[in-house]
Amino acid sequence: MDLLGWVIFLVALLFSVMLHETGHFVTAKKFGMKATRYFVGFGPTLWSTRRGETEYGIKALPLGGFVKIIGMHSLDEVDDPADEPRSFRSHPAWQRIVVLCAGSFMHFVLAFVLIFGLALGIGISNENATQLGTVSTCVAANTTQLNNGTCTASDPASPAKLAGLRVGDQVTAFNGKPVSNWTQLGDAILKAPAGSTAEITVKRDGKTLTLHATLATVSGRSGAYLGIAPAVVFQTVNPVRAAQYAGSAFGQVLAGSFKALGALPGAVTKLFSQDRGSTAGGQVIGVVGAAEATGSAVAANVGWQYKVSFVLLLIASLNIFVGIFNMLPLLPLDGGHVAVVVWERIRARFARLRRRPDPGLVDMAKLLPVSFSVFAILMLFSIVLILADIVNPVNIAG
Repeated sequence: MDLLGWVIFLVALLFSVMLHETGHFVTAKKFGMKATRYFVGFGPTLWSTRRGETEYGIKALPLGGFVKIIGMHSLDEVDDPADEPRSFRSHPAWQRIVVLCAGSFMHFVLAFVLIFGLALGIGISNENATQLGTVSTCVAANTTQLNNGTCTASDPASPAKLAGLRVGDQVTAFNGKPVSNWTQLGDAILKAPAGSTAEITVKRDGKTLTLHATLATVSGRSGAYLGIAPAVVFQTVNPVRAAQYAGSAFGQVLAGSFKALGALPGAVTKLFSQDRGSTAGGQVIGVVGAAEATGSAVAANVGWQYKVSFVLLLIASLNIFVGIFNMLPLLPLDGGHVAVVVWERIRARFARLRRRPDPGLVDMAKLLPVSFSVFAILMLFSIVLILADIVNPVNIAG
């Protein structure tokens, strides 16, 4: 575990929480709602100060945060009846929906800004070049060891190592056929017969070398195995290209997040399986898993560009996922409260059509059992996920 990586992740997580609550707070104030508290963390108060009608503070457990807007629902008592017009429930439905969605919106904004800043400041990674970034030392016994990058004393040396390939070599041809990108090189290796001798032409320190390797196989993996991986090359871009890249990457993560949400039921049963990384269970990690991945990336023997890129993309991805998850129509999530507001408006519309009085606010007392049940399930899943990340971690940092 790398302590610096953990600190970076936890600070980023806390910042995300603050932005989430800031979204609720700013929009509520904009619409004239009364927000009496803005706190980071839970539990005992460590520090607080009052500015106008709002108390700002920090609590002992940095596990989240909250904004207190008066009169959130039918069960929320307003201390001063004169403040009722400024309560959340007294405002138009569209304003309440905006306030509820503002938290997730801030997660999306943060994710886009991080990806945009990454592309503009560090560059877009290109893993399709033929420059070698990794030369494996062994032929793994199976795909699990291969994916984990582990070797044992009994594993034979990799063909790449025996051939004398080095990190930084640029492969220009394989078996006499020129290759200009990693896709071409990878396809050529996989199609070559296992056990055959391959001729590999590389450029090293301005010189052209021809090396020979006897290709191997890995149990459970189709095709021949050489034991190389591409270097990550970062190419800086202009603001327009950075915005295009951020939009494309955001869309990909968004689609992946929806897919991960759909796979959640099946992932639960795979969290503790030996092959978790290759199942739906490997697509879901918790706070511990993400922090461990950040720590591993920071501690890895790679360039600073890769480290920063990995951490920023991880934080952006988690913010997108949290933003989507928070909008699920389940109480006590913000999306559940949005669903309540929408149902109130639908119910009011039908009442008008039938020339009956507006039934008003939903009785939240009737929804409390549902809210507590969902909360309990979420807490249980979070605990199980933390345990899985501790005893059966997934190596997402490579």
